[in-house]
Amino acid sequence: MRKFAIANQKGGSGKTTTAVNLAAALGEAGRRVLVVDLDPQHSATAWLGVRDTGRGLYDLFVGDGDLSRVITSTGVPGVDLAPSSPWMVGVERILVGEVGAEQILRRNLAKLPADTWDYVLVDCPPTLGLLTVNALAAVQEVLVPVEAHVMALTGLAHLLHTVEVVRERLNNDLRVSGILACRVDARTRHAREVVEQLREHNGELVYRTVIRENIRLAECPSFAQPITRYDSKSSGAADYRALAQEIIAQEKQP
Repeated sequence: MRKFAIANQKGGSGKTTTAVNLAAALGEAGRRVLVVDLDPQHSATAWLGVRDTGRGLYDLFVGDGDLSRVITSTGVPGVDLAPSSPWMVGVERILVGEVGAEQILRRNLAKLPADTWDYVLVDCPPTLGLLTVNALAAVQEVLVPVEAHVMALTGLAHLLHTVEVVRERLNNDLRVSGILACRVDARTRHAREVVEQLREHNGELVYRTVIRENIRLAECPSFAQPITRYDSKSSGAADYRALAQEIIAQEKQP
């Protein structure tokens, strides 16, 4: 079971878009995926059409909740969800100073059957707070969506530093397995230059796939559908299918 944190402290970078649509594309390819929504804005939960989640993952962090009990199926083939809720807003404040709080998600993921899902995708909040640190402590891989804008490059450097700190102190298995250029408008010189800079500074860490700017991607959350179902023939669906195949292909590499 491969576990990914989809993380970037900058809002609008494409974290939830990637979590939902990559999960759907992997599911379409016959993989079983668990999406863990750690964002108090619960956007991935709503996007996957899951309602009436109660307190979601809240009790996992502030009580003695059981992760397996909050996992629910979605209408997307191959995709299950551990939902968030508005209750999650107070989690970090409650856990401040609690010993071992950064390991809560790791302990709970370790209790799940290893053969139930092929992938766990953790959708992180747009901050580098305790919930994101929980995700980084619980997974082996980090997927970093980066908006094709020059201001996003500074935030990327900050995140990569945080990953190194977590790797040294909490999770020796952690690594960045890919950087994904998102919202790429190939018609603009600026977007092309940002992608070139990403590749120049980060080499093979940058996925060959880029997620092109696509209005259909912006529309599909309103219909509680991933892009692969909302508009299967769109460029957004093609891009996330290509990303899924690129990630699957990583498993064949030595």
